[in-house]
Amino acid sequence: MEVRDLHPWPSTRAEAEAIQDRLRPLLDLHSPGPERPRTVAGLDVSYAGGSEGTGTRLAAAVVVLDAATLRTVEESVAVGTAAFPYVPGLFAFRELPTLVEALRDLRTVPDLLVCDGFGVAHPRRFGLACHLGVLTGLPTIGVGKTAFVGAYAAPGARRGDAGPLTDGDEVVGRVLRTQDGVKPVFVSVGHRASLDAACRTVLELAPDHRLPETTRRADRLSRDALRG
Repeated sequence: MEVRDLHPWPSTRAEAEAIQDRLRPLLDLHSPGPERPRTVAGLDVSYAGGSEGTGTRLAAAVVVLDAATLRTVEESVAVGTAAFPYVPGLFAFRELPTLVEALRDLRTVPDLLVCDGFGVAHPRRFGLACHLGVLTGLPTIGVGKTAFVGAYAAPGARRGDAGPLTDGDEVVGRVLRTQDGVKPVFVSVGHRASLDAACRTVLELAPDHRLPETTRRADRLSRDALRG
């Protein structure tokens, strides 16, 4: 699939922040996106050892699922090294070069990308899901395991219970309970998707576990690649 070359990979914090500032106006945060995507791709990255050092070996995986059956349609994995220092708010730059390589090897163009991370629920309103959405032009959402920014009240204990994730006066995402009595996940829009549709899709992708199957399978594939 096509991934656009919109910028060189940065080497400094100032360069990375300038790229985020330049790409942020390209976000489409008003389109409703796919209400019922047919194919959904999960993206995840695993590290060999800690994830802090530049040059750390990593594997980026993309797993495309049939959204109705959760059957795996296609897989792609690339092994590389962390391309940028660990800087809060700029973590995407560590993973993007290898993720882009894995995406470009896909034959299937999915209807939706589900990132293990954040979209606009980010201090600069430009998390990994936003960046990948702009580079690919595809509808993209982020599903985080913990909150990066914002405040929230714990949602109810039942599957499907949810509440807003707010940063100041702005709603930047939703705290969503995917299974009864388990910790919630943090859903945010990246590009060309609505928060309502994103949460509905995440629930459909998580019939049995806390995390959506897209994330679970991409995580497994990336870990297997590092072991291999």
